[in-house]
Amino acid sequence: MKNTKSGSTRLRLSKIACFIAAQLVLPAGTMIDAQAQDYFNPALLELGTQGQKAVDLSAFENKGGQIPGTYLVDVYLNNEKMETRNVEFRMIKNAQGNESLQPCIPVDDLDNWGVLIKKYPEIGVAGSTCGDLTAIPQASSDFRFERQQLLLSLPQSAVNNSARGWVDPKQWDQGIPAILLNYSVSGANNYAKDGNGSDSNSQYVNLRPGINIAGWRLRNYTTWSRSASDDANSETQDKWDTVYTYAQHDITALQSQLTAGDSASSSDVFDSIPFRGLQLASDDDMLPDSLKGYAPIVRGIARTNAQVTIRQNGYEIYQTYVSPGSFEITDMYPTGGSGDLYVTIKESDGSEQQLVIPYASLPVLQREGRLKYSITSGVYRSYDSSIEKTPLTEATAMYGLPAGFTLYGGGQFSSKYQSVAVGVGKNLGDFGAVSVDVTQAWSTQKSQAWSHRNDQPWSGLNQDHKTRESGQSWRVRYSKNFVETGTNFAIAGYRYATDGYWSMQEVLDTYTNGNSYRMQERRRNRAELTMTQDLWQGAGNVALNAVREDYWNTEQKMESYGASYNNSWNGISYGLSYTYNRNSNVNYGPDNSNGKRIYDNDQLFSFNVSIPLNLFDNKHPTYVNYMLNTSKNGNTTNSVSVGGTLLEDNNLSWSVQEGYGSQGQGNSGNVNADWRATYGEINAGYSYDDNSQRLNYGLQGGIIAHGDGVTLSQPFGETVALIVAPDAQGINVQGQTGVKTDFRGYTVVPYVSPYRKSNVTLNTETFGDDMEVAITTQTVVPTRGAVVKANYQTSVGKRVLMTLLKANGQPVPFGAIVADLAAKDTQSFIVGDAGQVYLTGLGQSGQLKVQWGNSPNEQCKVVYILPQVDKSIVNMDEKCQ
Repeated sequence: MKNTKSGSTRLRLSKIACFIAAQLVLPAGTMIDAQAQDYFNPALLELGTQGQKAVDLSAFENKGGQIPGTYLVDVYLNNEKMETRNVEFRMIKNAQGNESLQPCIPVDDLDNWGVLIKKYPEIGVAGSTCGDLTAIPQASSDFRFERQQLLLSLPQSAVNNSARGWVDPKQWDQGIPAILLNYSVSGANNYAKDGNGSDSNSQYVNLRPGINIAGWRLRNYTTWSRSASDDANSETQDKWDTVYTYAQHDITALQSQLTAGDSASSSDVFDSIPFRGLQLASDDDMLPDSLKGYAPIVRGIARTNAQVTIRQNGYEIYQTYVSPGSFEITDMYPTGGSGDLYVTIKESDGSEQQLVIPYASLPVLQREGRLKYSITSGVYRSYDSSIEKTPLTEATAMYGLPAGFTLYGGGQFSSKYQSVAVGVGKNLGDFGAVSVDVTQAWSTQKSQAWSHRNDQPWSGLNQDHKTRESGQSWRVRYSKNFVETGTNFAIAGYRYATDGYWSMQEVLDTYTNGNSYRMQERRRNRAELTMTQDLWQGAGNVALNAVREDYWNTEQKMESYGASYNNSWNGISYGLSYTYNRNSNVNYGPDNSNGKRIYDNDQLFSFNVSIPLNLFDNKHPTYVNYMLNTSKNGNTTNSVSVGGTLLEDNNLSWSVQEGYGSQGQGNSGNVNADWRATYGEINAGYSYDDNSQRLNYGLQGGIIAHGDGVTLSQPFGETVALIVAPDAQGINVQGQTGVKTDFRGYTVVPYVSPYRKSNVTLNTETFGDDMEVAITTQTVVPTRGAVVKANYQTSVGKRVLMTLLKANGQPVPFGAIVADLAAKDTQSFIVGDAGQVYLTGLGQSGQLKVQWGNSPNEQCKVVYILPQVDKSIVNMDEKCQ
């Protein structure tokens, strides 16, 4: 048992004691009155022991009876788990005067669990820290000791009728003050072969520092990129970019986030606009079962060992290196805004592919009576520093109406642009959801430096001339989302704009401080689709993404399509991928007049199959893969690779690939490895083909400085949990690959959901023989961006099965309590039969206090010295003086 507060103890029963206690519940005889109670005869425990006073075991006479104290239990309220915690149990008399073991739960905790305590004023007993559950009619509690569960049953009228997944804001944890840094470093050295170009190297750094203090989240996102070549005609490019810097705080009463600094407006009503200023906007994550924000998955096909660069709103937000064949990128860090993703795939021969991934948004729907809003005010923020920082304001609102309708609208205002929008959404039930809206815009552009015809410069440019235009944009969005069955997720949209319509960003981009602006085409039609569909059982799934645009006053079109199919059979997985890209009219890269070709019209097809092997053992899966790639030009590559995972936690991934290409492409190959360790993540690779060789490398990780010191970790998301398990070194966290406690017993769970209960569990299989943790699962409810502590009470020491004998040689009585006087937190244990007690966390030497009554002759002390033996459990006999 453990003393946690005055008058309470936490008990640890040995297995022997539990068994004996269970066996001593003697059934009443058939001839005895049915109202007779079960009765312990304590004398049976002391047979053969002369003069021994029996220990009081009356607490076990009733069903579920136990000794009063504090027990670690899973608390359930009306069959829903609330949390795992220590609960004090006391012997309390009922209205009939009978005593029973009842939980002592503070009124505040009952309030946090949704119990309507204001409806039952008598629940708060004067002078008591415990809530009186008998004040609620038909309320009951059931302590299931054998399962360590406390089941609370309350009438539904006494509990807050909240939606599933909802957590009372009173339980939200703002976390601890902390300084955070997420970092990612990657690079590659390319070596040309046989005169095919020149040697080059490139590096990319992604830094995301932050500070948490008093509920405020200060965040920054900075990138650095560098590229250099041995070519005498090529210049080294070195660039820093700040994607955003902002401070944010949640406003609980408004279920909103207040953001000050750099961010982007929402794309629910208008196209997203990057800004620097203030924003107050609803946060759907504060609501139960809310619609989640949509994040695109980047899929593509590389013809060779390629570099993939992703840009959004002009900023380079992601860079990686991929092997030939189809690839999928799902780990992009959110940039705080929206906007199409422009993907550049730079092949080893210097040629480039470009594709566009639509960053679509769901139809605008809100639950009945729900108001979602966003108010933004600041200046326009562009990646191009030559563009004017024009003041702007945007406001949007959405309101849920009866019968599944949602009414929404808003306005955008600046000195150069004004627009208003209105729309309606409808939940169609089994047919999905749809929304339709129209935007009326008035714009004044600066005169353009480029004509619509053949991209030739205008003559006689007058920078002071401005053009006033007006137009409309009609938009339809549709989605079908089978959340309940997990079978389908789809977004489809279509937009038509009249000749005079421009978006705010298009207009403000014309106001440069020089002649650097290139004329954007006037968008006419845009259609987009993003869909993943699980087919019937055993038939696999299909993923599709497409975007198509055409423009006024030009024949140019922009099209980007992708499709993939994946399935598995008897552990063998296979897939097909196809991409088609045409006239990607936005290029943020360097000028390509040096002979490096941009694929204006390209098609690629890929087939892959993966077969599991057992080269090592079943714990470390290994796969052999075959892949075929072919393009519209007839270039075909066949490759075979072997890969898998190693190490105890499967946190080392590796692969080796060899391939051959037709039409002079020749042999190619690569070797890659990725190690997800306690203090970070490291990856490295080597690849070659007929054109070049490449060495690429990467290092990612996180650093959190807090009140207890500095903790290194794997890369983490916006909301994390800091595990504190003092002296528990090398303990794995369940469900987190490669995450272990450091030499002090600290580590970081890199991803937890804000405003939701998250269970953080230590893996008991990784405990040492000298380690025990009282509670292996902690529940945290962080706010957005918080660093919340998950504290664990650890006990590091020897495990001992000790037989305790009194000075006269008789065993210490069954039920006696043993306490380790040297323990940081006083731990106590119950003696079983024959004086045996199971003890944990003992030092090499120390003192034990043994007590089975209040008088001096009913207690004694043990001074022990553990033998130097290499055993997980030490067996020994000791005299109690």
